[in-house]
Amino acid sequence: MKKSILVSICALLALSANAQKNASIKVDLEGNQIIPKEIYGQFAEHLGTCIYGGLWVGENSAIPNQNGYRSDVLNALKDLKIPVLRWPGGCFADEYHWMDGIGPRENRPKMVNNNWGGTIEDNSFGTHEFLNLCEILECEPYISGNVGSGTVEELAKWVEYMTSDGDSPMARLRRQNGRDKAWNVKYLGVGNESWGCGGSMRPEYYADLYRRYATYCRNYDGNHLYKIASGASDYDYNWTEVLMDRARNHMQGLSLHYYTVKGWSGSKGAATIFDKDDYYWTLGKCREVEDVLKKHIAIMDKYDPKKRVNLLLDEWGTWWDEEPGTIGGHLYQQNTLRDAFVASLSFDIFHKYTERLTMANIAQIVNVLQSMILTNDKGMVLTPTYHVFKMYAVHQDATHLPLDIKCEEMPVRDNRTLPLISATASKGKDGIVHISLSNVDADNAQNITIDLSGLKAKTVTGEILTSKNLTDYNTFENPNVVNVKEFKGAKLNKGTLEVKLPAKSIVTIAIK
Repeated sequence: MKKSILVSICALLALSANAQKNASIKVDLEGNQIIPKEIYGQFAEHLGTCIYGGLWVGENSAIPNQNGYRSDVLNALKDLKIPVLRWPGGCFADEYHWMDGIGPRENRPKMVNNNWGGTIEDNSFGTHEFLNLCEILECEPYISGNVGSGTVEELAKWVEYMTSDGDSPMARLRRQNGRDKAWNVKYLGVGNESWGCGGSMRPEYYADLYRRYATYCRNYDGNHLYKIASGASDYDYNWTEVLMDRARNHMQGLSLHYYTVKGWSGSKGAATIFDKDDYYWTLGKCREVEDVLKKHIAIMDKYDPKKRVNLLLDEWGTWWDEEPGTIGGHLYQQNTLRDAFVASLSFDIFHKYTERLTMANIAQIVNVLQSMILTNDKGMVLTPTYHVFKMYAVHQDATHLPLDIKCEEMPVRDNRTLPLISATASKGKDGIVHISLSNVDADNAQNITIDLSGLKAKTVTGEILTSKNLTDYNTFENPNVVNVKEFKGAKLNKGTLEVKLPAKSIVTIAIK
């Protein structure tokens, strides 16, 4: 008798663990805040094989290329509609001397990449190669200038070299190197992580140094620089306080870095080996960026109530241990369905704060940290994060539609709480409403009722990203384990959208 009762209890627990849950969402169709496309920005640093082997192989490579750029990667990035690309770092930026990367490639000096594994680089990818790549991708370049080991004169001359169309010394040098017309360069970062690898500075010292550098970075021939001060690391609110107090009138943007990482010492955990507890902790840590954004924005609002200075989250993403057998210091990590959720949940948050947050740059674009693409000598593979970026591209430059979400929440490690449903919505210039939904519940499907009262629509289409296991990822041998498929689980009926959202899935729905 006792045994049969125990079996019954176990059966009930098993059923409840895989039960279908309910949630509801109310969409405000009268949104007025535009989601800047730059929220979907990318970051390419001279780190590991991000540049060499990832973006650039050179014209003489056996790997198919277009003027030295990998053809497969180039085409995949074009499909992603990249709005802005940050370069050359990261920590590398404050050791990079731009004049070593111009002129005939065979004459360029080699350098030691002291930050990332002591790799010897030949400087074959420099200013021309980067800015020409941005023109091919039709994206804005974001230049990170060397403040840590450079000089005011060096950065000022780099700006002149890139943007002067007159008969100036640096413009003449650029023409000698094969580029007659100046490039359009909007975004200029004055240093990177100046509190750490960019010089170990105090905020008071950096604020004065920033003002000096910004003064000598001039606008040439119709090119208007958008100057970005090196901002805080996640919870360092004092850095933002000091910078806004002392230098706000000299900047257009202030950066911020936030990584979903377990800690900076010891193991960060494997990218592909984790349990559900690790998975839920990761998403809880990811969502904490909202509180961090709120606190930095509150400080900025105090000093800049008219919101003249923008906040730029120009480094974000997951950070795991390097893959076994890869080169130390190259930060090569795999990318699972868990990473895809970090991307989708992050975007859902970013869209809410674009009155102040106008750019975000995931780290990084190829082969490093939470990358879009992984490459080897034979080919490339698109990561789950790439697919989220592509699914969410419909929100670029669309009007954000605020949401009211009612769903179950669960406690996770470190006193965090995780809502099981995350979502965002927008309305494009073509009138199409897009809703992106994430069911982070690893075991249970969700029945979601979405109130779209007042929306006149007839058709619903969708696409879904999911996989059998949270730890699934794409490899060169099996590149489509985690891939986007058609979604047919949404039905529209008189202003109400009913969605059957499978466990551990990300969906984007178009309503028109």
